[in-house]
Amino acid sequence: MRNTFYSEFDTAARAADRARTDEADYRTPFEIDRDRIIHTSAFRRLQSKTQVFLSGEYDFYRTRLTHSIEVAQIGRSLCARLRAASPALGDDCFIDPDLVEAACLAHDIGHPPFGHTGERTLHRLMKPWGGFEGNAQTLRLLTRTIFNERAGMNPTRAMMDAVLKYKSLYPELSDPPNHFLYGDQAETLDWVLDGRAFPADLPPGDTRDGCKAIECQLMDWADDTAYSLNDVADGIQAGFITIVKIERWAESNGLTGAEAEHITDLLKTIRRDRVEARMNRKIGDFIAAAELVEAPENFLSGATRRYQYELRVDAAIRAECALYKKLALDLVFRSSQLQQLDRKADFIVSRLFEVLADLYVVRDSPGPNHFRVLSENAEARIFAAENEASRARHVCDAIARMTDSVAAHTYRRLFDADFGSIVDLV
Repeated sequence: MRNTFYSEFDTAARAADRARTDEADYRTPFEIDRDRIIHTSAFRRLQSKTQVFLSGEYDFYRTRLTHSIEVAQIGRSLCARLRAASPALGDDCFIDPDLVEAACLAHDIGHPPFGHTGERTLHRLMKPWGGFEGNAQTLRLLTRTIFNERAGMNPTRAMMDAVLKYKSLYPELSDPPNHFLYGDQAETLDWVLDGRAFPADLPPGDTRDGCKAIECQLMDWADDTAYSLNDVADGIQAGFITIVKIERWAESNGLTGAEAEHITDLLKTIRRDRVEARMNRKIGDFIAAAELVEAPENFLSGATRRYQYELRVDAAIRAECALYKKLALDLVFRSSQLQQLDRKADFIVSRLFEVLADLYVVRDSPGPNHFRVLSENAEARIFAAENEASRARHVCDAIARMTDSVAAHTYRRLFDADFGSIVDLV
């Protein structure tokens, strides 16, 4: 049975001349999107990229990979919840869970090593050449890097739009710290919008970025649900969030009645050693708090149902989500231990970029005393680039692709005289 929520506008692929399927293929276009994400090395690398704690330290902490899997599960559950609860949806008209799952699995594949610290460092270093942003890098992977350098994995229009949390281009903004697309992604954004210009009431910045397809809204809430609850759970497991620290934090933050109740319940849960069970139940509460409502008419609502609806989340649940985010930020991410690791991560990424920029960005060809630090194929792409900005972007790609361990090993091979050998292939 055809799902009438979507039309050919939504299932169209960016490179129409590159076949994605044939008559014998049993998969829908969105199942193909999901499958291509799962079977790419960019997705597998998430198993060794930081979520909260550096990957590999202990086996029970979340990595970017396990986080993405959890987000995908929550995303699918949100689709099921809305399909069952919304009168606008039914058996032949529903938000496709495979599409939402694909967006959830892909939402972090553009993130560099060492979590948000690595992202901030690369942005600082790339400012002369267009900045760095994890969401923009995800779009670059989907459309330029994965599988094919001309069209990437050739995703559908709906899939590309589902990961577009931000729709403002870097050149349109005034020195943004994050939340943008690269300047050279204007053509891609134009294709996603099918040539429609943003109206005057959607200027670049937060207002424009608020214009999201319903699948992107679902991915965003699934992501918020996962990391707000699970970062607290991991922080408790690691000993960063303790009863004493929570009580001191609560006293200094002037919590409201509802906030105080949530913290009191959390303290009881820790004392009973039931943190994981409580957080799992909270995931269900966060899913149940979402409902589908009609969106105001907008410049895309006539082209696709994806812009005819909005996700409304109960205000009390959004406030609870924000409370857990702040708790984790203050007690985990701003702790001296993680700040020390963040400082080290910033140093490693900065030194790696310094070496690669000297070898590949300021030069448009190998010199007589050139050292091949990157692979032969990577070098060929860099030196074939048309200008310095393009070479810098390729260097940035090389670093962003690295896992935590590969970045650390590469740093040691380059700067530690007692590390590495000719047989060290890590």
